Amino acid sequence: MKINRALVDVIRQEMQEARKIIIVFGARQTGKSTLLQEVLANTTDKVLNINADEIRYVDILSSRDFNQLQLLTEGYNILFIDEAQRIPEIGINLKIIYDKIPGLKILVTGSSSLDIASTTKESLTGRTATYSLFPISLSELRNTMNPIELQSKMTEFLTFGMYPEVFHYQSVSRKEKYLRELASSYLYKDIFDLAPIRNTHVLKKLLKLLAYQIGSEVSLNELAQSLQISQETVNTYISLLEDSFILFRLSGYNKNLRKEISKKDKIYFWDLGLRNTLIDRLDPFAQYDDKGAVWENFIIAERLKYLSYNAQTAHSYFWRTYTGAELDYVEEKNGELFAYEIKLKKPKLKAPQSWLDNYGSNYKSITMDNFWEFVT
Repeated sequence: MKINRALVDVIRQEMQEARKIIIVFGARQTGKSTLLQEVLANTTDKVLNINADEIRYVDILSSRDFNQLQLLTEGYNILFIDEAQRIPEIGINLKIIYDKIPGLKILVTGSSSLDIASTTKESLTGRTATYSLFPISLSELRNTMNPIELQSKMTEFLTFGMYPEVFHYQSVSRKEKYLRELASSYLYKDIFDLAPIRNTHVLKKLLKLLAYQIGSEVSLNELAQSLQISQETVNTYISLLEDSFILFRLSGYNKNLRKEISKKDKIYFWDLGLRNTLIDRLDPFAQYDDKGAVWENFIIAERLKYLSYNAQTAHSYFWRTYTGAELDYVEEKNGELFAYEIKLKKPKLKAPQSWLDNYGSNYKSITMDNFWEFVT
């Protein structure tokens, strides 16, 4: 099944309307290279494709030598650099190319925003258009599948996730094999390459602990005690996992009302297939003992993908009080609050009274019966 990625037309339009260095961030195996190859599929321009693993290109693209950079790109209309985070000082070299070769279009991918973002942010201010590519989204599948078809596949998505290659395999055993390879070989590579982590086994153990806690508030102090490391180190490792597009956090929403809890975050996975593999839980979804938390993770991740691909600015939170009132997801958009409760089957028809009293009545319950309206 061919899945049309949401960013293809967006990036094509960007290339036509503005002169920007286009940077696509995303985790390994999400299809960044394939995406940009599709963007360029019908171009009549001459494209220089560079893989940052090739030393001869790395030396030139980290040289700060305009003469070398000019010789490298001479005769080409488009420069495409894949996995650019592996090139030292890529930011300043892109700036030189952009400023001194104005007719050249530049496209770049990066598996982690950590290094390339930090090295390009200052030097490339005003010169870039950045996009994030995630595993396949329901909004992308919606172009080829109707809501009933999506529902029929939902337990597969909740078990094996949405990495593009998973969709190529029919058998459960082949999907499991791919996910185990992904979790063991690809998952940590960018983090270990980009950050000096001494105890790699601690990072892996942390990720496993977080996989068990989706949908729950996470105590950095408890994690630190369990792993016998500092709270600061735990927070640093979680930030690295965020920058590598493995995790994301939601903070608690509050208006400084005394009863509201806001000090702990919830942590979710961008892909459930990866999460389930980390804790060796690739059994049929019907056997899960945390179905509600898995569904909550899935829907919130899909909502954030939808907002990103549609360039909609919103702030995302959860909400809970010390008295036990809670909402799974709160969105602040254009100065207005929208509240959502995420239930697998039985909808919760009314928001908590304390929410209604303080924040208004924009509320909806998201279930397996109506999810597509929220995420597609």
